[in-house]
Amino acid sequence: MSQPDTDTAAQSPSSQQEPQIQTDGRRSHSEQMNQPAQTSQSESSHDGKDEHALHTNLKRGMESRHLQMISLGGVIGTGLFLSSGYTIQQAGPIGTILAYGIGALIVYLVMLTLGELSVAMPVTGSFHVYAEKFIGPGTGFVIAIQYWLTWTVALGSEFTAAGLLMQRWFPNSPTWAWSAACITLIFTLNALSVRFFAEAEFWFASIKVFAICAFIVIGSLAIFGVIPVAGYQHAPMFGNLIKDGVFPNGFMPVFATILTVNFAFSGTELIGVTAGETRDPQTAVPKAIHTTLWRLALFFIGSITVMCALIPWRQAGVGESPFVLVFNSIGIPYAGDIMNFVVLTAVLSASNSGLYASTRMVWSMGNEGMIPRWFAKTNRRGVPMLALCAAMAGGLLALLSSVIAASTVYLVLVALSGLSAVVVWIAIAYCQIVFRRRWLESGHSTSELKYRTPGYPYVSWAAFILCTASFVLVIFDVEQRFALVAELVFIVACYGAYFLQQWVRKRKKATEADDLDTLWVARD
Repeated sequence: MSQPDTDTAAQSPSSQQEPQIQTDGRRSHSEQMNQPAQTSQSESSHDGKDEHALHTNLKRGMESRHLQMISLGGVIGTGLFLSSGYTIQQAGPIGTILAYGIGALIVYLVMLTLGELSVAMPVTGSFHVYAEKFIGPGTGFVIAIQYWLTWTVALGSEFTAAGLLMQRWFPNSPTWAWSAACITLIFTLNALSVRFFAEAEFWFASIKVFAICAFIVIGSLAIFGVIPVAGYQHAPMFGNLIKDGVFPNGFMPVFATILTVNFAFSGTELIGVTAGETRDPQTAVPKAIHTTLWRLALFFIGSITVMCALIPWRQAGVGESPFVLVFNSIGIPYAGDIMNFVVLTAVLSASNSGLYASTRMVWSMGNEGMIPRWFAKTNRRGVPMLALCAAMAGGLLALLSSVIAASTVYLVLVALSGLSAVVVWIAIAYCQIVFRRRWLESGHSTSELKYRTPGYPYVSWAAFILCTASFVLVIFDVEQRFALVAELVFIVACYGAYFLQQWVRKRKKATEADDLDTLWVARD
């Protein structure tokens, strides 16, 4: 990672009134201590009115309930409802449960580090702002592009999925028409206001959560024999979990599954993106983070356990969602239609969150001057419409590439998208480590922080090391090795683009200065 370019980072718009900490060693101790440790009273008051977010005219329209559901909605997607059976086939029941448990722990550690940063500096598009400030402006640029790409590629796939899912009910209708309807709906929800986006995401995520809870409850009753299950004359209990051994395919598939789980859990970091538009982030952000681990454990591990207990693991995921298999075995009517509706909701939720995250990253890059600043312009409702249109255009280009260049361009984009989230996690953990160190060096104490990462520095370093290991050790998974190579090349290309941009800007300034000198000489 690049070394901090403190002069450049200190000049960024988002750092003008943030908690002042030592970045270059030139400010006196008294100057540092006289700076506010938190946002001003006008910025952090919560009287129920729409207020301007930190240094922007984005509006604080999200409440705690929105934030919690958005953090869940960004994670629970088609991977759990459709692809979980394939994962079980690869790693076996116990291996899959173990992989999801480790993945949930890694995510929780990252979220604990993100919590401290988000509460101390609740800025929209926070990841690259933190990276710019505590690692270097070049890394900030790379993180911004990485996270934007993650959600932009996801948008293209979700739009396609929406059209395909509607084919179950309307088999003779064109797929593109339903994809277009999905695009129009999601764009409208994001264009109206942040409140509309948050409310829509709350209900989209609620449907998914309700479906998973119902699945776990009904499945548990079937496991213990309260509800009859096809193929069993007695209570199935948990014999299927270890029927063919703890790791029937060996331990290496478990390792590969851990990598897949990390990608599946990407989306929890949306808490950081939304912090700048959340009312009372000092309360809402920690609350959302602390509920993340047990909800991830309940929804993912609980669902996987029910699937594995009721379905022999070798039969899971063969052409049909394991949720549908379980519901059919229990005798629930219209199980396929029910799950099709739930998965469609998951697709709408993912595309809604994806467009929001992509838009805020474009807006934040404009706000920081990484791209033309007019991308940071907002309308009277506090919506950055130019950034929204740019984000949607990126999603449509990803959709187009999936149609006309699926085996080339789109394949590379998907590979990059998968590992980009892990790169962002690595940056988050490292930024918190640097932030805390500089905070203390500036004469502040940990008691001044409204939220502190527990177990610092062990938790922070554990998050950094585990995420880095997840990234580097992809090389041992033959199927994902291409993704690692593509990601490394892309990171180098992003750094190259950043330094080229800086070189062009310096040349332009030098030329302007020379022209001014020429004018003065001519005048004399």
